Amino acid sequence: MRTQTGTVTSTKMQKTIVVSVETSKTHPKYKKRYVSTTKFYAHDENSLAKLGDTVTVTESRPLSALKRWTLVEDSIVSSK
Repeated sequence: MRTQTGTVTSTKMQKTIVVSVETSKTHPKYKKRYVSTTKFYAHDENSLAKLGDTVTVTESRPLSALKRWTLVEDSIVSSK
């Protein structure tokens, strides 16, 4: 199972969080590095994650139309 580490950007849905993961890429022609951001919808059963937390999510079976990731419960690291 794949895991991703990112920042919680939204907790407005019930039992669902949005996690933004930043990756750096290199442009194929110009060789300049840039940052790309991807959003993942993750299942948060107990609503433990707060806005701005750094969390780890792991791949799971499809839980809804958009959710394909689950929050790893012991990995919540508060940014405050």
